[in-house]
Amino acid sequence: MYNSDVFRRISEKSSMMSKSQNKIAQFIINHPDTAPFLTASKLASRAGVGEATVVRFANFLGYRGYPEMQQHLQEAIKRQLTTVERLELSSEEYSEDEKVVYEILNDDIQNIKNTIQRIDPAEFKRAVQAIIEAERIYILAYRSAVSLGTFLEFYLDLVLQNTELIRSADGVSEHLLGIKEQDLVIGIGYARYTRRTVEVMKYAQEKGARTMALTDNLMSPLIPYADIKLLANSEISSFIDSFVAPLSIINALITTVTRKEQHKVKKRLADLEDLWATFHVFK
Repeated sequence: MYNSDVFRRISEKSSMMSKSQNKIAQFIINHPDTAPFLTASKLASRAGVGEATVVRFANFLGYRGYPEMQQHLQEAIKRQLTTVERLELSSEEYSEDEKVVYEILNDDIQNIKNTIQRIDPAEFKRAVQAIIEAERIYILAYRSAVSLGTFLEFYLDLVLQNTELIRSADGVSEHLLGIKEQDLVIGIGYARYTRRTVEVMKYAQEKGARTMALTDNLMSPLIPYADIKLLANSEISSFIDSFVAPLSIINALITTVTRKEQHKVKKRLADLEDLWATFHVFK
């Protein structure tokens, strides 16, 4: 659904939106199941803006009016509703602790399902090709997102030997001093987004390097500076982000890259096995 015309237009024009337009865009992105069936008046009320602002927003996206934009949203959801299954748990059957376990697991299941709906196969293919073609790969991931960056760095560098996670925000300038067009910068960021990730993505793009973002939605501040955009849901009923869906995307990237480069990877892994045996790395 997130590959539909409306969401594509929102992504392309996000950097030009006013605060009110941003509110409308955020509401549509965060409520893809309900937004398509709201009148302009109700959408305005839910988004906290005036009805005229919603009409102007549709025009801003290039539609003749709100009805045309609504029609496009409804067509997108009709194509997806048959694939959506919701797991409902009876709260009466579980203790308080059990409720939390099932609630969070259910949230993660829904995040995976929502991410499946949002993934653009062509964009994923571009991401894989960019990783394979890159001379050097730099990963930007700070605060909690560093967990995703560490995992991605470990496996990509294991098989490609050209990947580096920039761990120190203060030392980023030294790491990217010689960045070139043949290099790839992967920014990983989830709300609340770190300023440094956005700044470095912008710098890398200005230097001509390819940029890729793994983030939560089209309104993420990483999106305007990403040549390749991969979206994965992260919402759960907690103050933390769930990285189940983003990690699944990373798993898919690593697996696809290694399958496409299997001859090179097999030799590399064979050499590593000999090395690990020499130093008794594993029991």
